[in-house]
Amino acid sequence: MKLSLGPIPYFWDRDRVSDFYARVVGAPVDIVYLGETVCSKRRALRLPDWLDIAERLSAAGKEAVLSTLTLIEAESEAAYMRTVAENGRFSVEANDMAAVNMLEGVTPFVVGPHVNVYNRHTLELMARAGARRWVMPMELDRETLAALQAQRPAGMETEVFVFGRLPLSFSARCFTARAHNLPKDECGFRCADYPDGMPLRTREGQSFLSLNGIQVQSGETYNLVHEIGELRALGVDVLRLSPQAQGMFEIVDAFRGVADGHRESSAAAAMLEPYQAFGPCDGYWYGAPGMNQVSGD
Repeated sequence: MKLSLGPIPYFWDRDRVSDFYARVVGAPVDIVYLGETVCSKRRALRLPDWLDIAERLSAAGKEAVLSTLTLIEAESEAAYMRTVAENGRFSVEANDMAAVNMLEGVTPFVVGPHVNVYNRHTLELMARAGARRWVMPMELDRETLAALQAQRPAGMETEVFVFGRLPLSFSARCFTARAHNLPKDECGFRCADYPDGMPLRTREGQSFLSLNGIQVQSGETYNLVHEIGELRALGVDVLRLSPQAQGMFEIVDAFRGVADGHRESSAAAAMLEPYQAFGPCDGYWYGAPGMNQVSGD
């Protein structure tokens, strides 16, 4: 099974991003998604910078994919998305139906996890448009995946999000700015103060959610390391890990070992414990509330 690194969801400064991908060059991952998917105001890196990183990853034998924004709110954002779609060199992950329309018939592309592929009819529609891989929406369960795998179009690869804080929603409002009593247009990029998102707790002190600019994430970390055997049996081609500020390369090693059959999932789970600040969850996979932890219960 292949391992992928999803796009960085947080606002890291230019040096941190550059250092991160310098290490990714030598990491045991097969596919790397690049670009800003959350907020168009985050411009620490421009498209030429992303293309340069993609070239270096490609030279190291990895598949580099450019990811598009998930929420398009302005003509300038649509224009930038078209530039990405027409880059002419690298594959593109479409995180919005506008991107799918731009990519249709132009180049093979990846259907991102934020496009609502919930049934075989939609999957077939994406295949006709030119998709070669789809990323299962995180809220779907294993039974739905099994049904879709049995009916997926020929040549279509399947990728599943297996580790990271779940991206739950996107909004025109910036939640991080609002938490600091700032308007969105004068946010001061306060999201940069939270390299793994701004945690929220209930009045009882329990982890609840994490704010990441206009994105709301889960408080717990989605972790399907125990389910890799089941994912393999279902014919899943790629396991996706979401970048985080702490322990990312230890996380990669843990999943690589299980995916290659060199490490038991229980040993990998122990390796992952320090990098799940508020504990793991896997409820969506089992058709339960997403914040629940089902495996091991």
